[in-house]
Amino acid sequence: MNSAINTVDDAEVAKFEAMAADWWDPKGKFAPLHMMNPVRLDYITAQIAAEYGRDLRGPAAFQGLRILDIGCGGGLLSEPMARLGARVVGADAAEGNIPVARVHAQSSGLEIDYRHTTAEALADAGEQFDVVLNMEVVEHVADPLAYLTACRQLLKPGGLMIASTINRNPKSFAMAIVGAEYVMRWLPKGTHDWQKFITPDELFALIENAGLDPVDRKGFVFNPISWRWSVSDRDLSVNYVTASIKR
Repeated sequence: MNSAINTVDDAEVAKFEAMAADWWDPKGKFAPLHMMNPVRLDYITAQIAAEYGRDLRGPAAFQGLRILDIGCGGGLLSEPMARLGARVVGADAAEGNIPVARVHAQSSGLEIDYRHTTAEALADAGEQFDVVLNMEVVEHVADPLAYLTACRQLLKPGGLMIASTINRNPKSFAMAIVGAEYVMRWLPKGTHDWQKFITPDELFALIENAGLDPVDRKGFVFNPISWRWSVSDRDLSVNYVTASIKR
């Protein structure tokens, strides 16, 4: 099937191209992702292990699984998946991210197939995966439904997509834009467009319309007192994550 659709937003890609060299600096422009990454990984690995009956306590728990990390950036999620034994394709529309990711993977002794490409191009090529990691991408694309439809095409029957994004409400504006970009200066001003944020109900509807079955959603919550992130069953007010299955 040829999707004949390109959901890449060039202006959004340019933002991340400009920050490519900072991906692996825990105190740099991607400091929020470095802080959030442990809870993202806990959720991702638990969902994959549950779906495929894997024991995370054993070596190479994800051996035999093919995982796509779409919007991979510098490889903050691709590398842990490779360490767990998965065959990983890391894809990003921002060309400048790919050499950064490749060099870091090589220096870490990991084999990861990094590509400057899009979900639509991979779907058009007939690529198939057991898992698609779609983390903090959907709020940056031009057409979320078309993009999620391409992600569905990339999944094998029974495959798992894990998608995270940012809710759209006054609290998310205060925290994700005013707080992160203007007060804490964790991110460059203009990194996020509040109008492109998506509520959990909207994302569930988009996922269903794309042909996937949503099975779970949780919040990623930052505690400014403990300075830590945690997973919440109830608080999806700012950052949140979903899991869905291709039936």
